Amino acid sequence: MKIACLDLEGVLVPEIWISFAEKTGVDGFRRTTRDEPDYDRLMRYRMDLLNRHSFGVNEIRAVIEEMEPFEGAREFLDELRGRTQVLILSDTFYEFATPLMEKLGRPTLLCNELEVDERGVITGYRLRCRQTKLSTVKALQSCGYETVAAGDSFNDLAMIRASSAGFLFRSTDRIKADNPDLPAFETFGELMKGFQDAFG
Repeated sequence: MKIACLDLEGVLVPEIWISFAEKTGVDGFRRTTRDEPDYDRLMRYRMDLLNRHSFGVNEIRAVIEEMEPFEGAREFLDELRGRTQVLILSDTFYEFATPLMEKLGRPTLLCNELEVDERGVITGYRLRCRQTKLSTVKALQSCGYETVAAGDSFNDLAMIRASSAGFLFRSTDRIKADNPDLPAFETFGELMKGFQDAFG
């Protein structure tokens, strides 16, 4: 049995924090897992920046409500789900992702949770488990699944390499150069062909 594991941001939808940076004019929010491999360091940086500018979860949600999936993402996901089971594995948060999941046809999403106080201030976050994407892929494999994975960032590399096949999608030049053995695709058509070949 095979199962497809997909990253969310940068693959199916724009990066939430980059969209927030564009809306607020605070360029510091552009820093993502494409730039920073250490997720804890990245989130501490983001929370500090939010506090300095007096932004909370409500301001971020307002930006997310206006976001749309990438052109062709819903159709790609629908076609892939017609061929196999699909899991979205993301380091985003349920408090952010719900509107985007609606626009993608409610795929199954495994992600993290924010800690938010009564004023809407983000005070912390809870990861599902350590190395969330890799741990999930390994758990699926322990249940008899063969995983095929795709993502764009540093935090996707472990799940891609642990899978029987894996792909970079719209990744950075640096990540592609550092991982020349991984197939790198730029269009949903190419990515679908990669999954089709992997599933046989």
